[in-house]
Amino acid sequence: MPYKQIIASLFHASAPVGHKEKIVSAISAFVAILLTGILSASLGKSALPLMIASMGASSVLLFAAPHSPMAQPWSFIGGHMVSAFIGISCYMLVPNPFVAAALAVALAIFAMHWLRCLHPPGGATSLAMVISGQEMHALGYGALLSPVGLDVLILMIIALAVNNLFPGRRYPMLAPAAGAAKPAAPAALTFGRMALNKEDLESALKDMNAYIDVAEGDLEEIYNRASLHHMRRHMGEVICRDIMTRDVGTAEYGDELSTVWEMMRQRKLKGVPVVDRARRVIGIVTIVDFLKRVDETQHAHPRVLDRMRAFIRRTTGLTTDKPEVVGQIMSAPVMTAREDTHIVSLIPLFSEHNIHHVPIVDKEGRVTGMVTQTDLSVALYRYWAAMP
Repeated sequence: MPYKQIIASLFHASAPVGHKEKIVSAISAFVAILLTGILSASLGKSALPLMIASMGASSVLLFAAPHSPMAQPWSFIGGHMVSAFIGISCYMLVPNPFVAAALAVALAIFAMHWLRCLHPPGGATSLAMVISGQEMHALGYGALLSPVGLDVLILMIIALAVNNLFPGRRYPMLAPAAGAAKPAAPAALTFGRMALNKEDLESALKDMNAYIDVAEGDLEEIYNRASLHHMRRHMGEVICRDIMTRDVGTAEYGDELSTVWEMMRQRKLKGVPVVDRARRVIGIVTIVDFLKRVDETQHAHPRVLDRMRAFIRRTTGLTTDKPEVVGQIMSAPVMTAREDTHIVSLIPLFSEHNIHHVPIVDKEGRVTGMVTQTDLSVALYRYWAAMP
């Protein structure tokens, strides 16, 4: 192998992470280790460096790679507790310290694999239980509760709190509930070619026969986003302004239901943005919003049309128990997009949020148009049809 290739192989490219994410990771780890260190110090001077070394390694995963399978709660808690138990047992049962240390790490790795709680710092914890000083050894299996259990507990609480404070972080990475409806795959992944699904990704990972430090959900999202970027690059600059409907009917918060319904009926609209006096979007009202409220409030009429007429008709008198103006039934907040947004960016908006209309706004947030799923589908069809 040429020496240039050997040198290049030593410097593996790391994942592209923004400066904000790096700062958040560092500050989170500082707070976590500071509190863990204070706790460890209260247990005895000899335990302090060992426990901080082990928990410091966990902090890298918990706060710098919170989406990693190795950083999830069961991996973190099980990895440390199982490894600590094995380390203590090896120290007590194996006279030779070198053999005990090697056996502790080996058994910890096997146990974490078998119990599906692989957490690399667990190997350090098992080793610490063997080579630590007499003060730690005197605790015996009590070390599982203190200091190991307490350190794990405080670090877990901080990880749950901090990782969910910042947009883009989800901790823990929850698996979809059984039977839960899954959002439709973005059109970019299914239009004109077959899309990958969960089974395809699982099969590929099994074929590699190696532990890949990425969750299946993240891997699928990476593929989806990469496909969208690929499509945008080949599609060119096609922005929302190019495909939006400009003659958009709008409503204000205090408009009567009958007025808005009649406008939607005459203009054959399925959705209308609700705006303030400056034409800034504050919500959206669709046919579904009307129908949902009809089912909730109108039970006296057996026929749907009769119930709809009774619902949109203005109530006579001074009091009422049903909505009277469009602001009372609108959906808010509402997903919007800027005029200069590339249309590919609308694909996840429609697919992930299960919406059918996206109001288009200018820099000041004033509505200038509307893009529907039909508008986007037509634009994507033209793109695919023009491909060689």
